[in-house]
Amino acid sequence: MMNNEAFKNLGVVYSTEHGKMCPACGKPVAGCICHQSQQSAKGKGVVRVGRETKGRKGSGVTVITGIPMHPEGLQKLAKELKQECGAGGTVKDGVIEIQGEHRDMLVELLQKRGYTVKRAGG
Repeated sequence: MMNNEAFKNLGVVYSTEHGKMCPACGKPVAGCICHQSQQSAKGKGVVRVGRETKGRKGSGVTVITGIPMHPEGLQKLAKELKQECGAGGTVKDGVIEIQGEHRDMLVELLQKRGYTVKRAGG
């Protein structure tokens, strides 16, 4: 049986004994200490909500950056925000993209969730 230090050194991402492992701290996701610190950092960072059309043939998307959350949490949050807006979207490199112009609605939704939100761009 290996301890958590051995898992961290080997780069194990899944174990039949512990399940999914956190890539940052090497502990099982259920006992992850870095995930808890990200949740407590929720109110510390500034989340920016902007609009982007570059590289999209004129079609605009609403871009949300600066959310201090692990990738699985970002996917879940993006899904909930897309449902609220009634639009499609994706998560790319830690940035949530929602199709269409939804800045005002997203600012309100994120503020209700406890984030410090700034509207970016014009």
